[in-house]
Amino acid sequence: MDRVEFVKPLPDYSLLVEFTDGVRGVVTLKDRLFGPMFEPLKDVLFFERVFVDEFGAVCWPNGADLAPDGLYRRIQLSSEPALSAVSS
Repeated sequence: MDRVEFVKPLPDYSLLVEFTDGVRGVVTLKDRLFGPMFEPLKDVLFFERVFVDEFGAVCWPNGADLAPDGLYRRIQLSSEPALSAVSS
């Protein structure tokens, strides 16, 4: 499994994430910041304190984290071209 090697906070609660195999993309978390661990991330200054831990996970100082495999899947799915409808 590839690990996150770089993460950068972006506007509107998004993250630029890059993996060790070169896959990179933007993940938006705006609609997912709920619950006791992720609620504090609504503070933009706290959200911007994101870092990559020694296991390649995206983390924040309060212990909130995002697993690399889930982020990888989200980036892969979002980068697939949309299928266009074919009329007969």
